[in-house]
Amino acid sequence: MERIVQGAPAELWQALVRDGSARGGCRLDEASESYLVFVLLRHQRDGHLLARTQALEWLHAQGQTGSLRADALRDVGDRCLLIAGLYPALAERRRVALDYFVELGRGAYREVAEASRNAYADLFAQLAARYRELVQALRALRDAAVVRP
Repeated sequence: MERIVQGAPAELWQALVRDGSARGGCRLDEASESYLVFVLLRHQRDGHLLARTQALEWLHAQGQTGSLRADALRDVGDRCLLIAGLYPALAERRRVALDYFVELGRGAYREVAEASRNAYADLFAQLAARYRELVQALRALRDAAVVRP
């Protein structure tokens, strides 16, 4: 991995995501790559990421309606993606299979797609279908950069 030391945060994350997807052997299309960069930017300062219980967050989202529900489900999908890709040891500590986070996150994205319209629905349907590839790219990014919780 090239040493990346300067640039705007979006540029830095994009370079890392591209490197991770190349190392992980998965080709992310532009929409998936851009969304993954967006997730990393949104959650880079989330000090509570590992403390949340995603199943409870998902359950809470089920009680919401409209865009509040879609946003809450998107957040569950995003957090599960980050946990599965960057912090897989959390699953072991919680005594669940890593696939738990993958399936919960993918399901959350599917629900966002079903509850949304047009391009937003298409994007989340695509993200749900390629969820494992997104995790794989993050995993390779983690392995190359040695990210620690």
